[in-house]
Amino acid sequence: MAYPQATDLVLEIRIDPHTLERAEERGASLEEIRDVVATGFPVPAKYGRSCKGKLYDFRDSRLGRYYEQKKVEVIYTVLSNVATTVTVYVFFGTWELDDANPL
Repeated sequence: MAYPQATDLVLEIRIDPHTLERAEERGASLEEIRDVVATGFPVPAKYGRSCKGKLYDFRDSRLGRYYEQKKVEVIYTVLSNVATTVTVYVFFGTWELDDANPL
């Protein structure tokens, strides 16, 4: 009998209000948060939490400075099949593929 793999499981993603507040302040959207949790690359996290990140083309100005890309990292917890966000971090700059995705 074959057991489901972690990649086979579909997570319900719950966005905590704190995460939305931080996303607005830091430059991420609700759609990006969901996308990162669903399809991002793993990032080390503390305290038994999970984290994923994803690199996006930005090519725009933020706070008066131009940036090519932004990296969005979402910290979340998983209980059963529910991922509940804790917070989101957004970094602006330019990354090489190896810097953005440690896999």
